[in-house]
Amino acid sequence: MGKQIPTTTSFNLPDGREITLETGKLAAQADGSVVVRQGNTMLFASVVSATEMREGQSFFPLSVDYQEKFAAVGRIPGNFFRREARLTENEILTCRLVDRVIRPLFPDGYMNDTQVIINLISADKDVMPDALAALAASAALAVSDIPFAGPISEVRVSRIDGEFVVNPGREAHANADLDIILGATIDNVMMVEGEAKECSEADLIEAIRIGHEAVKVQCKAQLALAELVGEKATVKREIEPMPENEEVKAEVEKLIKDKITAIAQQASEKHERKALLKAVKTEMKEALLEAHDEEYMEENADFISRYYDKIQKSAIREVVLSENKRLDGRKPEDIRHIWSEVDYLPAAHGSAVFTRGETQALASLTLGTKLDEQMIDDALGLYRNKFILHYNFPAYSVGEVRPMRGPGRREVGHANLASRSLRQVLPSEDDMPYTIRIVSDILESNGSSSMATVCSGSLALMDAGINIKSHVSGIAMGLITDGERYAILSDILGDEDHLGDMDFKVTGTKDGICACQMDIKIDGLPYEILEKALEQARQGRLHILDKLNESLEVPRDDLKPHAPRMEKMIIDKSFIGAVIGPGGKIIQEMQKETNTIINIEEIDEKGHVTIASTDRESLDMAIARIKGIVQVPEVGEEYEAEVKSIMPYGAFVDFLPGKSGLLHISELDYKRIDRVEDVLTVGQMVKVKLIDVDPRSGKFRLSRKAMMPRPERGSGDDRGGDRRDHRGGDRRDNRGGGDRRPPRRDNYNRD
Repeated sequence: MGKQIPTTTSFNLPDGREITLETGKLAAQADGSVVVRQGNTMLFASVVSATEMREGQSFFPLSVDYQEKFAAVGRIPGNFFRREARLTENEILTCRLVDRVIRPLFPDGYMNDTQVIINLISADKDVMPDALAALAASAALAVSDIPFAGPISEVRVSRIDGEFVVNPGREAHANADLDIILGATIDNVMMVEGEAKECSEADLIEAIRIGHEAVKVQCKAQLALAELVGEKATVKREIEPMPENEEVKAEVEKLIKDKITAIAQQASEKHERKALLKAVKTEMKEALLEAHDEEYMEENADFISRYYDKIQKSAIREVVLSENKRLDGRKPEDIRHIWSEVDYLPAAHGSAVFTRGETQALASLTLGTKLDEQMIDDALGLYRNKFILHYNFPAYSVGEVRPMRGPGRREVGHANLASRSLRQVLPSEDDMPYTIRIVSDILESNGSSSMATVCSGSLALMDAGINIKSHVSGIAMGLITDGERYAILSDILGDEDHLGDMDFKVTGTKDGICACQMDIKIDGLPYEILEKALEQARQGRLHILDKLNESLEVPRDDLKPHAPRMEKMIIDKSFIGAVIGPGGKIIQEMQKETNTIINIEEIDEKGHVTIASTDRESLDMAIARIKGIVQVPEVGEEYEAEVKSIMPYGAFVDFLPGKSGLLHISELDYKRIDRVEDVLTVGQMVKVKLIDVDPRSGKFRLSRKAMMPRPERGSGDDRGGDRRDHRGGDRRDNRGGGDRRPPRRDNYNRD
C-alpha cells in the first residue's frame, strides 16, 4: 500500500483561531479516523464498529474512551509502571461528555459493537482539549460508513469579564464566572453541562445560544470533510429496520393498555407500582400462553417484551399529558416531601441526612490538613485538590443485590456535578486552610440522588462550621411532550426520567445557578420551553432551600470539639529555613512537642504556614514557637532569656527561639561583678534588654542591668559599675574572653 494522501478542511472559532480536521494519514484500517488540531494541540480519534451484531444482543454496546498521553506534553507518567494506566476522573468526565451526545444519534435497533477512542497526542498548555474531544469523535464517524445521525460537536462557552468566549484559553478560563460545555447537532441542542458563580437563568440561555451557533460552524466543516473523502463517508452501511409484528402489538396493547393507564392514574409508591406493573406483565404472558402455545411465546418473545415496554411508556406519558397527573399523584410542579437532619454522626466533623420522597443521601464530612490534599497527576500537569467529594451508590439503595465494586463512570459524573455546585459557595483559599472531604452515601434512590447529594453536602458543610455563603440546593427537571402538548416535571422520579424527553438538573442558591447538567432526548426543543423549565426549576430550588434552612440556616459558630483546629500564618520568606531547621529538625521537634501538624509552602515570595491540632492549647503553643522564630529582635525590646553557657567574660543566653546573644559581665549589674558564676547559673531565666546589634556580624548584645533601677550618683555601686562599664569591660572584651586579669588601678584613678 502506498503512502496515504490526507484530506483536510478547517474552520475558525468566533475570535479567528483556526481548527483543522485531517483524515487519511493515520489509522487507515479503522472505519474512521481524524486528527483535530488547534495550535500545537492535536487529538486523534478513531472509530470501529462490528459489521454484525452479536447473537442475543439486546442493547447498543457503545464504548467511548478518552485518554491524554503524557508524551503530548513531554512528561513521563509518575506511577510505578511509568505508563498510562486507568483513566483519571478528568478523562472519565470527558468520555461522558462525548458519550451522552453521540449515543442517542445511532439508529434504533443498531446493536453492533462500536468503539470510539480519542487520544490527546500533542498539547499546547493554553488549549483545553476536552472541548475538542466530541468534535474529533464526530468527525471520525462522519468520514466512516457507520450509520450516525450527526454530525455533532461540542464547545465550551465561558463568560469572562462580562463577555461570552467560545473555547477560551486555559489562562483566560481561570477568570470565568460562567462555564458550560454544550453539545449539539446543526439543528438541536443535545447536552449542556457546566457551572457558574450564581448566574441568572437568562445568562445560561444566552450562553447556550452562543454555543449552538459555534457548533453549527463545526458541524458544517465535518460535512465538508466527508464530501472530500467521498463515497466511503457519504454512503453509510445499510442496516435492516427492526422487524415489526402488528398482530402481536395489537394483542399486547389490548391486554395491558387499560391496566397500565389505571396504575398511572392512581398514586403509588415505587415498590407498590413496580409490583403492580409486574403483575400486569405476568397476566399478559399467561393470557398469551393460554391463547396460543409455548412455541408462539418463544418465537415472539422479543416482540412481546418490546411492545410491552413501548405501550407502558406511551400509556403513562398520555396520563401525564392529558390529566396533568404523575405516577405518585403529584402535579407537574410539586416537590416530594422533604426532611433532613444535621449532626447525625457524632464522630464525624460534620454530617447530614437529606431525604426527598424515596431518595435519601447521608453526607459525612472530614476536615484535614495540607497533607491530606488530593494529588492529581494529569498529562497536562500536577494539581492539588483541597475540596474532595465522593459519591457512592450501593445496590441496596434500589433494593437490588449486586457485587460491591469501585465507582463507575456514573458515580464519578454525579460526584463531579455535586462538587462543582458546592465549590461556588466555599470560602476563599485564604479563609479556608482546611482540606475538606465529603462522602455522600445514597441509602435510598428514586429520583435524582446527585441533587440529594448537593443538599446533604450543603447541610454537612454548615454543620461542620465551614463558613459557606449560603445553602445550595438541587432539583432534577423532566419533560414529556408529543410535539404539541408538553408537561414540565419538577423533582422527577426514576420512572419519569426513563420515560421522559429531558433530564435537566439545576443547582443554585437563592441568588442564582451554581451548576447544571442537561440531556435532551428529542429533536427541536424550543427555547421557550427551556426558559419555562428553568423558571420552574428556580421555584423548586427556592422551595428546597427553605427546607434546608429549617434544619440549619447558618454555619455553626465553631468547629466540632474533636475537629482539627487550624491557624494560618504568613512569614517572611527568609524565615522558612529557620522554622524548618537543618534536615527538618526544628519543625519535627516542634510538631512532636506540641502535638500539632505544621505545613509550610512558599507562595508569592512569602512563607504560608498552617498549624493544625485538635487541642487549642497545643495550637497556641506551636504558634508562639513559630512567632518566636520569625520575630525580628529590636533594640530596646525586653525579653525573658535562658542562660545556655557561661564564659569568663559573660554568658550566652537564648532570648527568642533560634536567637542567642551575649550578656557581657559588664552588663550584669551596676556594681562590679568579678565572676559571672556569682550571679548566673546555666538554665536560669533572666530578664534582659537588647541594647545593640552589630551591623556587620548581626550579633546581639544584651543587658541585665538595663532592667534594674539605676543607683543614685555618688554611691559605691554607681561608681564601681560605671568604671567597669566604661573601661574594664570594653578592654577585657577586646583582649579576649579568657583574660581574667583585673583592670589597672590607674583606670579608676583616671575616672
